[in-house]
Amino acid sequence: MDVMGDKATLFETGRFVQASDPDEIGGETRDETGQAADEAAEEVRRRLAAEAGDVEAMSVLGAMLLRGGDLDGAEPHLRAAAAAGDRAAANNLGVLLHQRGYADEAAGWWRIAAVAGSAAAAHALGRHHRERGDEPAAEYWLRQSAEQGHALGAYALADLLEHRGDAAAERWMRLAAERGHREAAYRLARAVDRKTAQDPDGDNGVGPAEEAEQWYRQAAARGHRRAALHLGAILEKRGDLKEAGRWYLTSAKDGEARAACALGFLLRDAGDTESAAVWWLRAAQDGDGNAANALGALHAERGETQTAERWYRAAMDAGDVNGAYNLGLLCAEQARTAQAEQWYRRAAYAGHREAANALAILLLQGGDTAGAEPWFSKAAEAGSVDAAFNLGILYAGRGADAEALRWYERAAAAGHTEAALQVGMARLRDGDEPEAERHLRCAAGGGSAEAAYRLAALLDARRPPAPAHELGEPAVHEKTECEEWYERAASQGHRRAQVRVGMLAAARGDVVEAARWYREAAEAGSRNGAFNLGLLLAREGSEPEAAVWWTRAAEAGHGRAALRLALVYARRGELAEGQRWADRAVSLGPEEVGARAARLRDALREELSA
Repeated sequence: MDVMGDKATLFETGRFVQASDPDEIGGETRDETGQAADEAAEEVRRRLAAEAGDVEAMSVLGAMLLRGGDLDGAEPHLRAAAAAGDRAAANNLGVLLHQRGYADEAAGWWRIAAVAGSAAAAHALGRHHRERGDEPAAEYWLRQSAEQGHALGAYALADLLEHRGDAAAERWMRLAAERGHREAAYRLARAVDRKTAQDPDGDNGVGPAEEAEQWYRQAAARGHRRAALHLGAILEKRGDLKEAGRWYLTSAKDGEARAACALGFLLRDAGDTESAAVWWLRAAQDGDGNAANALGALHAERGETQTAERWYRAAMDAGDVNGAYNLGLLCAEQARTAQAEQWYRRAAYAGHREAANALAILLLQGGDTAGAEPWFSKAAEAGSVDAAFNLGILYAGRGADAEALRWYERAAAAGHTEAALQVGMARLRDGDEPEAERHLRCAAGGGSAEAAYRLAALLDARRPPAPAHELGEPAVHEKTECEEWYERAASQGHRRAQVRVGMLAAARGDVVEAARWYREAAEAGSRNGAFNLGLLLAREGSEPEAAVWWTRAAEAGHGRAALRLALVYARRGELAEGQRWADRAVSLGPEEVGARAARLRDALREELSA
């Protein structure tokens, strides 16, 4: 007969039991602590009493021999005691006969013991009937056992009722768990977890999460390795890493591969990569695909690509689709595009959403837009935020702005920073400033320098003009929110933000700060930054250096910088060079600058031809 539970033994099935209660020898599991020292003497004493006709001695001696595996020696003593009406002997005789393969005769003796009030025999009889498909009889006897408080009977009854979908199963599972049945405690914890997922606000006197933890802890303390794994996960999530590690270790030592894998990640996060690799190896050898992937990633980081590939393949063979995805990533990094596509495709067909997104990107890079789109869609519909954003880019490139916005909004709602920026910019174009601000704040908060700059510009446009000050009264400048966003964008290298921060600094008279930001923008390639730095230097009397920056700005297409250079060279008497820069200013514009440059150019031309 099959036994239920994790690492069940004959004692745990309840079919072989001993106790000191003379009325019910087979009712409870006997505590064997210290038994080994007195076992021989006890057997001799019981044997003498049995030979003298003591029924209880016959029963106990039979049980002792049965426990020692001496079925031939145990049977006559158990039969004699059972015939004399000893219910524990009848129960244990049933166990013996079941071990010998005489299931029907065993059931007969269990029935005799159960009718006499043996909860253990009722449990065994109920199990016998269930294994033969007679569920009504099984329920009857299991209920008899459970109602007497027998933990194994309560558990077996709960299992039977749960199989039928009967809500009463929880009551009996709880009873078994309260009486120390570790599998019942584990299953009760899992049931509480499922209820919590369906109804997070439910309450059973204590919080559902706390109740689940209590049952996991009880089962784990009794050696249930899966309970120890779940308890470790709860503690890790809560931040109790030291205790989580202890339970993972307990579970892993008992052979739970997932616990060994989790322990590996815990050790890696603590900086002990070598120990992590030991546990990952153990878990991977036991068929844990996640651990095999972790080993693959570890070897890939070390540049050991062949070993990494071997572990990724092992993960894939273990049924972990991440193995195929990681193989795709590995091949893509090595420019093995055809193989990368093969592995991405395999993972994508298995439902890996990020593999579908990666495959679409690969196809898009190869010019296969038509082939890429359905994979982007599949990945996005499966919940890939990156794929939703990429679909937005794809539709925007076709001019399908409404469809692009729909995907951008979907990605933004899931926290995608660049998607939030795109939505914010679209709302700005539509004139919906409140929505634009909301999305720009999300994107800026997510680290987008462009979003920070655009948010700053939006807030800047709303600023009231600075109040006038009485003559001689110092102007007190308090930094506004828009300045803070400009500065955040500038510190992230946004050139226009750097120029704007420089302008704000110059406006409040902080020339050094203004020059620092202008220079940073100019050196990054900003022509406005170069032009403004030139103006600042010229005002400070450094016109030669100013001309250097104006030259850089003018060569990058800045019309005002070209006009400034024309004026500088005209003042120096270098009329031809002045005329050249004036011509450039005319071509660059804008219109106002072009008109002034044209007048200067004509004057220089007349001067040169005079």
